[in-house]
Amino acid sequence: MGQERIKRNRLKERIHEIIFEADTFEGKAFDVLLLISILASVIIVMLESIPEYDALYHEFFHITEWTFTILFTVEYLLRMYSVYRPRKYVLSFYGIIDLLAILPTYLSLFLAGSHYLLVIRGLRLLRVFRIFKLGHFMQEGDIIRRAMLASWAKITVFLTFVILMVTIVGSVMYLIEGDQNASFSSIPRAMYWAVVTLTTVGYGDITPVTNLGQFLSAVVMVLGYAVIAVPTGIVSAEMISEVRKNQVSNQACRYCGREGHSIDAVHCKYCGELLNE
Repeated sequence: MGQERIKRNRLKERIHEIIFEADTFEGKAFDVLLLISILASVIIVMLESIPEYDALYHEFFHITEWTFTILFTVEYLLRMYSVYRPRKYVLSFYGIIDLLAILPTYLSLFLAGSHYLLVIRGLRLLRVFRIFKLGHFMQEGDIIRRAMLASWAKITVFLTFVILMVTIVGSVMYLIEGDQNASFSSIPRAMYWAVVTLTTVGYGDITPVTNLGQFLSAVVMVLGYAVIAVPTGIVSAEMISEVRKNQVSNQACRYCGREGHSIDAVHCKYCGELLNE
């Protein structure tokens, strides 16, 4: 029993090294092959959406799609098997993305057309930063993530103010234009116009015709630039304060599968387990 357990542990370590690590030849070759497969599967789904190509190569697309799905399913199961705490991997960012990358094909058995959601596999290409040792890109991505989290409270307050402004402006515009302009047939329609105008998108499908309505429209357009500037400034300030100094290694934790550790890290900063045993 003891020898069998040792063999199983060695097998798990070997699979983990190939699938999660990019420092060995086998690990890098596996990851490069994985990236090529992901890119090819996304292209197949995109080509399948073109009626002319689907009519000619429908059977080929169908077989190829299921082949990639089966391969990615096996890979997902091996990832769960090779970590000591599968639940940590399953609930991690990459674990969720890996699962979503295979679900649409199985879902298409019950819901027609859902396999087009397979384009979500493109998110798995984010692993390119780890595979090719672009640690500084991972670091910059972590800075953006932490800056967004730190800005969430401020942005929530700001969005609440914008929603109130849209409601008030839409109601006022309905009062001004409602009797003379069929486009402003209700307050929700006027609120839609306020959103489009305040965000400086300006579809032009709804426009005011009265002088007072056009004046209010000009005021909302000017306010729109402030709407863009405020959240940008909030996030930029947080990004500056979240700059990290430590380099990031390519090593993934054997217990939870998460990455982003410092070069000299001994323990996983997420679960606390030893990185090297």
